Amino acid sequence: MNSLIHNIRGLSPQPVCHSPRLFYYERHIFHRQHSTPSPPPSRSPVAANASSHRRQRKGGGSTAPPHITYGFVVPIAGIAAASAYAYCSCLDDVPYTNRRRFLATTPRWEESMGDEQYRALLDRYRGDILPNGHRASVTVQRVGSRIAAAAKNCSREWSNESKGIQRKTNPPPYTYTVVRSPEANAFVLPGNHVFVLTGLFRYAHNEDELASVLGHEMAHNLARHAGERVSESLLMGILSRLALVVDPSGILFSLLLPAQTLLYSLPHSREHEVEADRIGIVLASEACYDPRAARQVFSRMKEDAEGGGARGKNAAPPPEFVSTHPGYDTRLTLFDQWMPDALVRFNEDGGNKCRAIREEMKRARRLAAEMHDGKEGRGRW
Repeated sequence: MNSLIHNIRGLSPQPVCHSPRLFYYERHIFHRQHSTPSPPPSRSPVAANASSHRRQRKGGGSTAPPHITYGFVVPIAGIAAASAYAYCSCLDDVPYTNRRRFLATTPRWEESMGDEQYRALLDRYRGDILPNGHRASVTVQRVGSRIAAAAKNCSREWSNESKGIQRKTNPPPYTYTVVRSPEANAFVLPGNHVFVLTGLFRYAHNEDELASVLGHEMAHNLARHAGERVSESLLMGILSRLALVVDPSGILFSLLLPAQTLLYSLPHSREHEVEADRIGIVLASEACYDPRAARQVFSRMKEDAEGGGARGKNAAPPPEFVSTHPGYDTRLTLFDQWMPDALVRFNEDGGNKCRAIREEMKRARRLAAEMHDGKEGRGRW
């Protein structure tokens, strides 16, 4: 028996030991080497599932734990979906140019904001506001009224051309305030409040040229640029606060502010000005004012700026990319591109419509001059 065990194990003959304990171990080793392994003991379903999860995590499985899925992923996905829906629901098209933009304000809110600013400016300029009977005030009122009527007609026309978009075609009536000031400026507040500073008349020498300026300003209102600027500020404010959440140190926030100004706010401001130029000459043409007068106004402004008259001696205008307004050369070039379309509207019906209206304008100017001859308004703007 001992020699058989030694042959099977491949061992050299050793002295035989008849100890019962050694004989037991030799039988056990022989049995393990020549017997079929038994299956592992069965496990409970809970233990099997736990082992399966461990194998999935170890092997790179994609299943996330429930507390990650429902506590983090689902809320983030919900917030992202709600934000995308809110953004898309606030998209709007600019009249005439059809530029797509984000607009989160309502016309009523914009009007209330403009009314508040209007009252504040009346208090600010109280001692310098020209009376309604002043020649400059009468001229601004007359030209502005024609531009306002043209804006209403064009708004209705563009609403019909748009794809089912209903625009507000019954805005509040315009108010016209002329302020005695050396500053050459004009602006329109939401709610249709027009302000003209008399320094503007250094560049606008007749009604056609005044109409080009008022058409530009009223185009800002028609396009609701004020509401768009407020909406952009709201959007940038949200992004700035998210930057502070992502980087509490404030480094990302400090980089975001100048980048937002240079790459977003300033380009959009210049875009608004270009858009108002384009819509403005259309409004002037619709009101039967010569749209070519806009080029004359900006040519004078360019000459004055280059000669240092408006900014001080030897002062140069800032580069366009850091300015809120496009450069004069850019604007004059764009006027040349848009002028053919504006002249088509101006010469509509062979020019007969505007010819009669312009004769009416001449009679109104003569009457205004006769009424103010020898009075405080004569030639003093």
